[in-house]
Amino acid sequence: MNERLEIDALRALLAIAAHGGVTRAAEHLALSQSAVSHKIRRLEQALDCNLLARRAGGPLFTEAGQRLCDYARRITDLHDEALSSLGKKPLTGTIRLGMTEDTATSDIARIVGRFTRLYPDIRVRTRTSQSLNVQTWLKAGELDVAVMQIFRQDILPDDLILFEDTLHWVKSPEFHLDLSSPVPFLSFDSQCFYKQWGMGRKLHQFDNVLECPSAAGIQSAVRSGLGVALLNGMHITSDMEIIDKLFPVPPRIAFVARTHLKRRNPAAIALIQEIRKEVETTMPVTDAG
Repeated sequence: MNERLEIDALRALLAIAAHGGVTRAAEHLALSQSAVSHKIRRLEQALDCNLLARRAGGPLFTEAGQRLCDYARRITDLHDEALSSLGKKPLTGTIRLGMTEDTATSDIARIVGRFTRLYPDIRVRTRTSQSLNVQTWLKAGELDVAVMQIFRQDILPDDLILFEDTLHWVKSPEFHLDLSSPVPFLSFDSQCFYKQWGMGRKLHQFDNVLECPSAAGIQSAVRSGLGVALLNGMHITSDMEIIDKLFPVPPRIAFVARTHLKRRNPAAIALIQEIRKEVETTMPVTDAG
């Protein structure tokens, strides 16, 4: 067989899947739309089949296109792993890592510590903040790797899923919930995506009485009866009461590791591989909170 599947074309296909179309994929890859389309046509010519459905309002990919996406993820992962593992030059450089508090106090911190010992010539610079801030930094190219929480439906094809969790409305058993007046709400900060989801439902009026970036601080405020909060399952303790049926059912959340597509340098790829090894060996990565 003389046909070849080009790695860059496969990455373009994955970018289309991740961003929902050729135009957004081109923006993300910093290429023209025609350049991305050309890469896809090269794949279609090599495979003698259509990959994009090209029907307004219909599925993005044909069945063959969807199947190729699955192969593309495996092919590009193996390609990157081979470059990282077999490259003659020792890995050097700097990784800009963004994490949320949840992940900074989890096994991720231990993995990063081990990574720096395995690759002493790589410097890891870490920033922590709420998930929306970490996502913004990644999109702006200020990070190479982000480890953060997102809603389950927002997982991208290239995300490494660390684990999933449930989200619940909670309060202290002693706190009297009066729906006839604004409900006191406890949030992590102004960029708390729990808050933006919960207060955006507009089925009840909320009063954001506390902003605290620490999970331990929100837990303490809930126990003290200061109001209601949205907490993931790992942070709910036996002295909290889960509120059922009064408020909209929250979506599931996921903890993911995500790389900036244009900054998948060998050092960043090596870090993701270390995290992947841990996830595949000890699922799920645990949290210390």
